[in-house]
Amino acid sequence: MKRLAAALCLALAASPVAAETLNVKVGVLREQHSRETLSILDIPAADDTLAGALMGAADNNTTGKFTNQSFEAIDERLDDDADVASAVDTLADKGALFIIADLAPDRLLAASERAKAKGALLFNVSASDDRLREEDCRANVIHVAPTRSMLADGLAQYLVWKQWRRWLLIKGSHPQDELLAQAYRRAAKKFGAKIVEERVYEDTGGGRRSDSGSVQTQRQMPVLTQNAPAYDALLAVDESEVFAGYLPYRTWDARPVAGSAGLYPTNWDAAHEQWGAQQLQNRFMATFRRLMNARDNGAWLAMRMIGEAATRVNAATPDKLRDFMTSGDFSIAAFKGVRLTLRPWNQQLRQPILLSDGRMTVSVSPQEGFLHQTTELDTLGLDQPETKCRLK
Repeated sequence: MKRLAAALCLALAASPVAAETLNVKVGVLREQHSRETLSILDIPAADDTLAGALMGAADNNTTGKFTNQSFEAIDERLDDDADVASAVDTLADKGALFIIADLAPDRLLAASERAKAKGALLFNVSASDDRLREEDCRANVIHVAPTRSMLADGLAQYLVWKQWRRWLLIKGSHPQDELLAQAYRRAAKKFGAKIVEERVYEDTGGGRRSDSGSVQTQRQMPVLTQNAPAYDALLAVDESEVFAGYLPYRTWDARPVAGSAGLYPTNWDAAHEQWGAQQLQNRFMATFRRLMNARDNGAWLAMRMIGEAATRVNAATPDKLRDFMTSGDFSIAAFKGVRLTLRPWNQQLRQPILLSDGRMTVSVSPQEGFLHQTTELDTLGLDQPETKCRLK
């Protein structure tokens, strides 16, 4: 009995002390999105973006039970006139040195400057400006959202694959519409398509839904699209959601509509269900009683990237996780048929682009036959030889 007791004491003394739980706090810094949408189905939910982060934290915590890690999402919502630097300070003071950012481009850069002083790492889940990955790239910003050029290239590949190479481009009158038009012009040149004519739809203001009844738009859209040179597809360029939704089924000529309406490119769609995505969609619906949108998915994916990196390096410091994510050892599953990786030269997440009609996923780019020496995903957007990024 004495020998057994002694053996027990020795065994207990030799056993390792339970590891302390690694707590990872992730801020969700989000601004309000306009409720002036053409369709009432597109009005943003109150928990837009946040819901995806909460789902990602829950998924991370499932694994964290076995790795002694816990993940928490801390919400920080900005009013239109709120100071973004102060919001970053608030999150950092709460211990959140990883920040999922759903911000406009200029606000994202301001948040990056403040986060740099705090030693925090940002994850951009909504801003699509190419300049944020090029001349305005920042070392402490990882881009989960695809760029305009990636989205435009994804759609262009499909149109070219379908032999719909002649495009009539109609763009809105806002600055962001011109940026998107530039992406489509570049895509046309890159993949051998031709923009036969460009037209502009002037935004004269007013209520987008109340001032645009079916009778009025049924008269306006044919006039907007008549007397055009022969074309295969109408390319709507309308980031401001002013007119594109009115184009399908109302054009002068019977032609498919793509771009900002009709067949549109996106990083995620509520109708996507391939490669196991249906189980993610079902879990999101059961938890939040609504469909998962692109911003939700970007926030979910950012949280999963943080969880995957923290598990692999067994640490939760921004520098260590960033170094691992930009290395060749990092990849993340995202229900898109391939594992996703970061482009190390500008910290943009490589990813397939879904092409949806709002009811189902029509196709996924890169398309068959569009080849690349490294990965076909790099046929989407600006490639490394073209980059202007100098991370700082």
